Amino acid sequence: MPGFSLRVIAVLPALYLLPQTALAACSDPQTTHEMRHCAAQEYDQADADLNAAYKAAQRSMRALDQHLPEDLKGASAALVQAQRAWIPFRDAACRAEGFQFRGGTLEPLMVLTCKTHLTRQRSDQLLQLVEPN
Repeated sequence: MPGFSLRVIAVLPALYLLPQTALAACSDPQTTHEMRHCAAQEYDQADADLNAAYKAAQRSMRALDQHLPEDLKGASAALVQAQRAWIPFRDAACRAEGFQFRGGTLEPLMVLTCKTHLTRQRSDQLLQLVEPN
């Protein structure tokens, strides 16, 4: 199997360079593939920010519940219910938006862009629960 190991060795440098090339491509993506890759990175960051905002909002809602009489508590549970309803809404809304490019190479890009946009909006909404204006 010497031929196999030589092929693996020949591929390793290309795999090592892929993340660096992908990072450089996000400063000026040229192909649909690069655009989708960059959009996925942006969505991943927006999702991480959403998770942090949700945790902060959940802490705020739990603190609010602690100061309410028993018959008025429910802020934390309401937030969980709202978030569980919001996720399928976001996904369905963006899937619908993607239909403008159904079957084309832009469809996944449009869906990711929509999800990023709505996820950032939701993060802002959640942060309003932490520090209302």
